[in-house]
Amino acid sequence: MKILVTGGCGFIGSNFIKYLLTYLEFPSAATVVNLDKQTYAGRGRNLEHMGLANHERYHLIAGDICDKGLVERVMAEEKPKMIINFAAESHVDRSIQDSGDFVMTNIVGTANLLDAASKAGIQKFVQVSTDEVYGSLMPDGPASKETDPLHPRSPYAASKAAAEHLALSYFHTHGLPVVVTRGSNTYGPYQFPEKLLPLFITHLIDRKKVPLMWSSENPGLNVRDWIHVKDHCDAIWYVAENGKNGEIYNIPGENERSNAWMTQKLLEIFRFGEEMIEHVPHRKAHDFRYAMDGSKLRQLGHLYFYPVEIEKELPALVEWYQKNENWWRPLKTAK
Repeated sequence: MKILVTGGCGFIGSNFIKYLLTYLEFPSAATVVNLDKQTYAGRGRNLEHMGLANHERYHLIAGDICDKGLVERVMAEEKPKMIINFAAESHVDRSIQDSGDFVMTNIVGTANLLDAASKAGIQKFVQVSTDEVYGSLMPDGPASKETDPLHPRSPYAASKAAAEHLALSYFHTHGLPVVVTRGSNTYGPYQFPEKLLPLFITHLIDRKKVPLMWSSENPGLNVRDWIHVKDHCDAIWYVAENGKNGEIYNIPGENERSNAWMTQKLLEIFRFGEEMIEHVPHRKAHDFRYAMDGSKLRQLGHLYFYPVEIEKELPALVEWYQKNENWWRPLKTAK
């Protein structure tokens, strides 16, 4: 099998390629093609750092999924049987400042992939999405189910919701074998240091204060559900192999924690006090809580739900960033 992974130089995409090449027992003929624009979030040379850039069953094509001609050429020349679409602009704060790149990559780029895939006889198209499409939940409200209406509240979330609708429309209109996954907040090695955990960890390594969003009405109480990147990748692959075409599958981590709680745990690991917290204003339309119901994935037969408690994983994550400054420091200091 030949698998086209788009956006494979980013955080989850590169970990997914590692998962395919090192954790799964593929036949020797299976290859992974990575089509990636290598924007700022892909400049960490993750696969090189992982020692996989020269793997015999992997090769990189530098290019933009917004280039329709390029996408068509890649599809014609590589003839993949499966597409896993990770390619996306993903940082909410950047989408608030300027939504243009999010509309182009997340919507137009996805449309280009779907057009090419529908003409090429792809056996499975996996659209990787996010829990943020559901919008903000109340503190004690039920977890979001796949059948719930979508209420995206940021340009990023809206662009991902639009990409989902496009993907599913190709299933209904063209019979393209599409599945959609919605993942929760993902953590682990090689996450670009603008997201909460790597940002806070690398700040604390440098003995800098961490910027916790705060107000008198909401003192850092925003809740996210956390999943380790390897568990997320395992679930995506399970859905790719076993998911029913035209369906959506939540991938929760079952680790709901507030940002204030996460911050406190990191301070404890570093043996710092609350003097290392800098209170900053909340972003516009800051969603209060994300949580997803994973029963549909369980019913499909996926058994990754231990769950692993994130507080047991945080020390190892901190240690990874401490030992891999050569990976993240150039990304934080780059202009």
